[in-house]
Amino acid sequence: MTAGTVAAVGVLVLLWASAFPIIKIGLEDLSAPHLTLLRHLVASAAFVVFLIALRRRPWPAWRDWPALIGLGVTGIFVYHLALNTGELRVSAGATSLIIATAPLLTAIVATALRRDRLTALGWAGSLLGFGGVALIVIGDAAAHGGAALGLVLDPYAGLILLAALATALFAVLQRPLLERYRPIELMAYVTWGGTVPMLLFLPGLAEAVVGAWPRSALAALHLGVFPSAIAYTLFAVALSRAPATLVTTYLYLIPIVALLLSWWWLGEVPTVLTVVGGAVVVVSLVVVRHAKRRDAARVLAAPRPVGD
Repeated sequence: MTAGTVAAVGVLVLLWASAFPIIKIGLEDLSAPHLTLLRHLVASAAFVVFLIALRRRPWPAWRDWPALIGLGVTGIFVYHLALNTGELRVSAGATSLIIATAPLLTAIVATALRRDRLTALGWAGSLLGFGGVALIVIGDAAAHGGAALGLVLDPYAGLILLAALATALFAVLQRPLLERYRPIELMAYVTWGGTVPMLLFLPGLAEAVVGAWPRSALAALHLGVFPSAIAYTLFAVALSRAPATLVTTYLYLIPIVALLLSWWWLGEVPTVLTVVGGAVVVVSLVVVRHAKRRDAARVLAAPRPVGD
């Protein structure tokens, strides 16, 4: 990768990592539904500006709107509402580590829905990752003085896992549309589609924003502009200049940076068990990625019948 691409990915990692502690700040004076809606009203407007500035297609084909709305409900509405609600109880650092399991869930979802192959090593890596999640939530419970089993069974921790599953579904189901749209175009359309059902949370938003000014309201503005619109634009730029496998490798840094920012901005000090669990999750991601690469190489090297 060129120095410019590395810089873009570095800023991308910082922006996506910043979302987890910033959500905590936004939730200080805004409800989870209002924070979710405000973030995506801002992001929706920002994407309009970016598509015009980058001279991208401002509007998708009408035949794709049902799929785009479905993706928006899954990857935007469900993901962000579950994430924000879950962070009411789960620390920002632990949340980032649980969300880091999304690639593991993506591999499992792709196996179930698209008949992608997941080898025994891949399944072992996935199980290892979920063991890491258990360590993370137990460690987070200890940090907050709660019972370990209580947090594991806590619906708020379950919501974080639901958010990880939603983004895994989104990653798999968006593939056909990426054949017709650039990543930034698709993300803009999906954001608009996901914002529509959030309008159910519109009553009381103006009063909530006035009451949350400036700290929580500015946090929502930050989330809409930086981790949403700008970060996804940088992601699209990076994917256009470097292999996807190389770009996504850098995303392993997100939970590490999120832990540091949560400690710096919120005073959240992760327990040893949380850190160990996070390390287990990162190792499991590497194992699954290695398994998929090895299987792909084996398929390419396999002899083909004459005439294929």
